[in-house]
Amino acid sequence: MADHDLLQRIRQRLDELNRSERKVADVILADPARATGLSIASLAQAASVSEPTVNRFCRSFDAKGYPDFKIKLAQSLAGGTPYVSQAVEPSDAAAAYTGKIFGATIAALDQARREIDPAKIERMVDYLTQAKQIHFFGLGASGAVAQDAQHKFFRFNLPVTSYVDVLMQRMIAAACHTGDVVVVISWTGRTRELVDIARLARESGAVVLGITAPLSPLARECTETLDIPTPEDTDYYMPMTSRMIQLTLIDVLATGVTLRRGEDFLTHLKKIKDSLKETRYPATPRG
Repeated sequence: MADHDLLQRIRQRLDELNRSERKVADVILADPARATGLSIASLAQAASVSEPTVNRFCRSFDAKGYPDFKIKLAQSLAGGTPYVSQAVEPSDAAAAYTGKIFGATIAALDQARREIDPAKIERMVDYLTQAKQIHFFGLGASGAVAQDAQHKFFRFNLPVTSYVDVLMQRMIAAACHTGDVVVVISWTGRTRELVDIARLARESGAVVLGITAPLSPLARECTETLDIPTPEDTDYYMPMTSRMIQLTLIDVLATGVTLRRGEDFLTHLKKIKDSLKETRYPATPRG
């Protein structure tokens, strides 16, 4: 990863660090901007470790030493919004937890934007544009995203369905044919049922697209994937940033398909939108 991804690298390796190095990482992630201004002695004191431990931590992230690490950390902050690692606490007031939730979501979306491969988006748009029919599968929070995807993609004059029931997903996967596209949405990519269903759909001849974690069991069963970062904190009070990233990626893919259809297709989309006008009261001026 580039220097601007240093914070992401630290987060991803938290479980690999020993206890002392983990303390250093926790201090840095709690307030990266403050950490760039700390001396090695101050950081060691804040983490309750020795200065050699701080140096060892820095070298494990390809820095020559603490001064070089601070430069890389500053570049990471300059390269994008750092992921907000502060968990919501039971004692937080509304202003505090509101700020944390918005901050975490904004930062996660920015991280996803920087890590998504545009070439993969192009290939997935190719598959979706050429599809005879499209099925969106998801479970739990990802099931709501699958339903949102159906709401967007039915406008493309294609048979489009979404299923959040495992048995229905299995039957649809078994009934797929060449030319069908199945989009499987899963944040972790480790849900056994979805992995099995993706394999079944592919064996039936469908193209299987995944919006999921890289190198996950689900990703290995897909024809193509959008690999999304997985910084989600499993604390009870943390927001579901995963869902926001998934919804945004569905918007990206829908936009790509729209652009492939050309300007003439916009008339069709406008007709659908105009059909809703009679269902709404006139807008009330604000002021």
